[in-house]
Amino acid sequence: MGSDKVLDAKGLACPMPIVKTKDAIMELEPGQILEVHATDKGAKNDLAAWTKSTGNELVETTEEAGVLKFWIKKGE
Repeated sequence: MGSDKVLDAKGLACPMPIVKTKDAIMELEPGQILEVHATDKGAKNDLAAWTKSTGNELVETTEEAGVLKFWIKKGE
């Protein structure tokens, strides 16, 4: 899946992946995609809850070699 911006949050512990995601998504226009890479297992639940509460959309989540990858579409 393509993205407009990639955020490397690998090695960061909660709550930093969410803090960095919030900052990065502010730089995007509505409808653009932010790709987040994280190694904190808690990021899966945290990002799902964060996207629901902020009006953004968690489009896809995958895991490769211990790295969680999230694609988040910025809401209006």
